[in-house]
Amino acid sequence: MPIGSTGCVPYDPRQRTAYGYVPSLAAGIVYCVIFGLSMIAHTFQAIKTRALWNLVFAVGCLTEVIGWAARSWSSECAYNANAFLMQICTLIIAPTFFTAGIYVILGRMIAIAGPGVSPIGPVWYLWIFCTVDVISLVIQAVGGGSAAVAFNSEPPGNTKVGTNIMVAGIDFQLASVVIFSVLFFLFLYRASAKLHLPAFKDDKNMKLLVLVTSFSILLIVMRSIYRTIELAGGWTGHVIETERYFIALDGAPMAALVIAFNVLHPGVLINRIIARHGVQIAEKPSKRSRKSKKASKHDNHMSDSSA
Repeated sequence: MPIGSTGCVPYDPRQRTAYGYVPSLAAGIVYCVIFGLSMIAHTFQAIKTRALWNLVFAVGCLTEVIGWAARSWSSECAYNANAFLMQICTLIIAPTFFTAGIYVILGRMIAIAGPGVSPIGPVWYLWIFCTVDVISLVIQAVGGGSAAVAFNSEPPGNTKVGTNIMVAGIDFQLASVVIFSVLFFLFLYRASAKLHLPAFKDDKNMKLLVLVTSFSILLIVMRSIYRTIELAGGWTGHVIETERYFIALDGAPMAALVIAFNVLHPGVLINRIIARHGVQIAEKPSKRSRKSKKASKHDNHMSDSSA
């Protein structure tokens, strides 16, 4: 049975799998349960707190569930190409939803701090870094698809070009996360140590929000470094063919991240901070409010002209 088969046959030690091993069924089930329960919790928490942007964590959890379900599928059908490609795509994409949530959290923090604290407006963080994430994912998808097709062909083709493209995409994403981390911690320094803003220096809820966000950023950086090292050795390297590294350095960090945000939910913490300090988070104005504002300006102009 060739590596790129779409069928399902028992594992044969004489025939290599695309993974270099047979994925653990136990690990697949455990992570499906963890991410599945976290997804349900995030969905409930987002609705309860009326902070629907937190649903990005639920979507990320769903993507992780699909990926680990595909690995569970591979544990029974080790040569199935569909299962192999499914887990590659989903487990690469999933953390992007978590980083998007972190970008929104920073935006909320900037709005609470007020103007002048951050060198970039809150909306720009979301646009810039989400765009970078999308570009990096496209690069990874192109490289991963090219390498996987070559690797799963019979006989196997040259995967070097596709792998190099994929590594470039992961390096690009890692660089963006590192740059974001620097901006994030610079903002926190200015808000707490330099400007001594009460919401950042004395508020327990803000300290918890900063703690869980910082912890999550470090987990994403750690996972990105692992992914870079994993693919740098090629599709038959020692790291990529050792499943315990993948379980510990890809699955575990993302599981810890979503659980941390379940325990210290950003929607709950931000609502408490806003209630305590009387902060108004300016959302995008509706069409009606924009029309009213425009009409008001027009009336004022007419009054000035009459005078």
